[in-house]
Amino acid sequence: MPLRGLKQRLRRGLKATGNAVSGAVAIGVINLMRLARPDAVGNAAGRVMRAIGPLLPEHKIGRANLTAAFPEKTPEEIDRILLGVWDNLGRVGAEFTQLDRLIDYNRDHPERGRLEIPKSLFDKFLALANDGKPALVFTAHLANWELPAVFAASQKLDSAALYRRPNIAAIDRWVRKTRAAHMGELIATGLDAPVRIADALKRGAHIGMLVDQYYVRGVEVTFFGRKTNANPLIARLAQHFDCPIVGVRVIRLPGNRFTAELTDEIKPVRDAKGDVDIAATMQVITGVIESWVREHPEQWLWLHRRWR
Repeated sequence: MPLRGLKQRLRRGLKATGNAVSGAVAIGVINLMRLARPDAVGNAAGRVMRAIGPLLPEHKIGRANLTAAFPEKTPEEIDRILLGVWDNLGRVGAEFTQLDRLIDYNRDHPERGRLEIPKSLFDKFLALANDGKPALVFTAHLANWELPAVFAASQKLDSAALYRRPNIAAIDRWVRKTRAAHMGELIATGLDAPVRIADALKRGAHIGMLVDQYYVRGVEVTFFGRKTNANPLIARLAQHFDCPIVGVRVIRLPGNRFTAELTDEIKPVRDAKGDVDIAATMQVITGVIESWVREHPEQWLWLHRRWR
């Protein structure tokens, strides 16, 4: 028994040391990348991931997912999409270190900034921001999925973003420090997340969350013709709060530019009693995400096991 306890303490100590070293290296790399111009580091990261990505085991997952989702596409078309996926992922990683430099939106000259926001979209954003209600805003792992929260914070919108805390403490501290300065309130997934989200909605905040990953305890939905599980949190929140549900997506454009789209309000599906049908509402939201992915498949994160 003493020997077993010693081994466990040794493993924990080695893991903690390894995490500390990994965290220090990661922060060093991040600080080094911040010395470069956003466009240069993004382009370089895209090229690197195009070369490295096909050698990683996730490449097989992405190929299997794409082949099942697009049976009509040739192997050559699948390969082109996958290279685009790796390119986008590399750029997202580089842009993650430059979040404070990516939003340069000028309301008077929207065509000049890195983020192109048409007047019609900005008017829709203002209407949502000034309707006197909180809102539930969903997005997906498309293009750079961090930008909607950054843009909302830049426009002084009371907002909160649900995020998954990194396992390494040093990176977690850097993420919270950096994102909190540019993305509004951060709510880490965990046991207290629903309570914090409810508190934010009560004060009128707009809550952003990613809803396109597999969730073990989720409700069943159909995505690209295949059954999978979706996190029902956004539908459950709609069940308890009288606030709109809208979707937002970012689209990557040539020349290191972006544009965005905001859906009209998505009404929750209700059953015969008038209660929110959680599964049916999540199916509607999943259908919106599928339409986004079909339009720009190379910009979605096909490298995770969306179907189990």
